[in-house]
Amino acid sequence: MGEAVVGEQSPSPRSPEAKLGMQVEDLWDTQEPQLSPNDKLNACFESIPVSAFPPAPSDQVIEIKSDTSLAEAVQILSEHKILSAPVVDVDAAEDASWIDRYIGVVEFAGIVVWILHQSEPPSPRSPHSPNTGTALAAAANGVTSLFELGVLGPDSAATTSGNFFEHLTASEYYKNTTVRDISGSFRWAPFLALQTSNSFLTMLLLLSKYKMKSIFVVDLGEGKIENVITQSSVIHMLAECAGLHWFENWGTKKLSEVGLPMVTGDRLIKVYEDEPVLQAFKLMRKKRIGGVPVIENGGNKAVGNISLRDIQFLLTAPEIYHDYR
Repeated sequence: MGEAVVGEQSPSPRSPEAKLGMQVEDLWDTQEPQLSPNDKLNACFESIPVSAFPPAPSDQVIEIKSDTSLAEAVQILSEHKILSAPVVDVDAAEDASWIDRYIGVVEFAGIVVWILHQSEPPSPRSPHSPNTGTALAAAANGVTSLFELGVLGPDSAATTSGNFFEHLTASEYYKNTTVRDISGSFRWAPFLALQTSNSFLTMLLLLSKYKMKSIFVVDLGEGKIENVITQSSVIHMLAECAGLHWFENWGTKKLSEVGLPMVTGDRLIKVYEDEPVLQAFKLMRKKRIGGVPVIENGGNKAVGNISLRDIQFLLTAPEIYHDYR
């Protein structure tokens, strides 16, 4: 009876993200020795084009047409497990540039806040607040901030108790309003974008400076989006670089040693457990952050956290908020 022979298992190929880290490693060794570690890393990232970044999964590169209803847009975002998507102008010419082809980016947070503002009665502090028709017209004419419409009082989040969102998502108003109708709430017109020739350093600086969760890479020739680079994909790339020399200079340091800004307790962005759910989302959108800690009433202890990803449930499963504010 023959003896079975177990061959050695070949090592798994490196991930595309790890290969990018190896490219930084090679460049690191060629930098001028007098440069500081920070300057060396910046020089490495400046030498790598964003075209080298691995392409996003096809189910994350989603576009939504401008004549899509809000209800349909929410369904598309939810099905693909994404928080936002670029909006294509259905009236744009076939050979339009990317600036004319897209009108902005629609996101869960924007849909929730915009519809809430248009659906609530005028604030007592704003007796001449516009009605829904006026608000729609204002948005279509380029109002860039929901607060400019004057329909939001500081206590309006408290009106979201009970089955508010159940009624909202079942309304004809919600089903008939299109993505184009809320273009006034978009942050950019259409959005900040990178070309394939831009550097990795430029991409990192844009994500950081503008507190962006993702950034699009456009093909100028085709006038279309070539890739989507998300904040989480960059973090995943860095995680894949563990063990590389250049990364270990930072990866093994304590958070207190890397020069992060210190935030005192009175400046910490947070919500308290008895505040309305929507207040947390409004705060996140205003501060351009992805989540906030939930603090116990009358104390400083964190009892949980709430993130932008949770906002989708206000529209996709509103019944869970039936007994909550």
